[in-house]
Amino acid sequence: MENVKNILHTSNLSIGYRSKKEIVSIAKNLNLNFQEGKLITLIGANGIGKSTLLRTLTGIQKSLSGNVFLNNKLIESYDNQTLAQNLSVVLTEKLPPSNLTVYELVALGRQPYTNWIGKLSALDIQKATEAIQLTNIAHLSDKKHFEISDGQLQKALVARALAQDTPLIILDEPTTHLDLLHKVSLFKLLKKLTKETGKCILFSTHDIDLAIQLSDEMVVMANGSIVQNEPCNLISNGTFNTLFKDDNIIFDDQKGKFIFR
Repeated sequence: MENVKNILHTSNLSIGYRSKKEIVSIAKNLNLNFQEGKLITLIGANGIGKSTLLRTLTGIQKSLSGNVFLNNKLIESYDNQTLAQNLSVVLTEKLPPSNLTVYELVALGRQPYTNWIGKLSALDIQKATEAIQLTNIAHLSDKKHFEISDGQLQKALVARALAQDTPLIILDEPTTHLDLLHKVSLFKLLKKLTKETGKCILFSTHDIDLAIQLSDEMVVMANGSIVQNEPCNLISNGTFNTLFKDDNIIFDDQKGKFIFR
């Protein structure tokens, strides 16, 4: 079996917040591995710290201790431009007001590669166009980004990350505003992209049943512990039963999904 490359990994990483008065620890001693060609989902109850983990993995937020390595280099050793050529991030923040069209929004993904005038080369145009085709939003190209639905905008932001052409894409809850049909199509799109491009895609989601069916691996945050494994192993070792502190929600191992008593 050929070696699968680790794109990002952590070494004894502890995540949380520092304020003037105290240090709030969310999880300690994390040793996570994100490999090429894998679709990996991050799940956990609301407020458990999924966004904090993603922000720490991407270098936006400092860790409490331990290290994050991107391509075996410490993430803080990258300058902004090189980091943006190796890692693309789609957070759930609102876009600043602008008149950008969907095409222009996607083309912004090429910023780490354009010269200082920001002029698009033939390669930049090709990458932006490919990303638009892969995400099936060509019919929206000329629309202003504020004229399209939340679900369409989410696809445009995924396309922008694709145009950035990094080995790792990290998304914070990309399925939040989508109906079931669009959730499934976005999941399948991301899965297809990992297989066709060899990229690693990591994203947080509340759609646990879908994640179990479509992820290569899952990272489960519960009660201060974080476990990474394949969905079938997480089912067999009972990890999903630790997710919610509510006796009315249980995980059915046979059906592979949550049920309500």
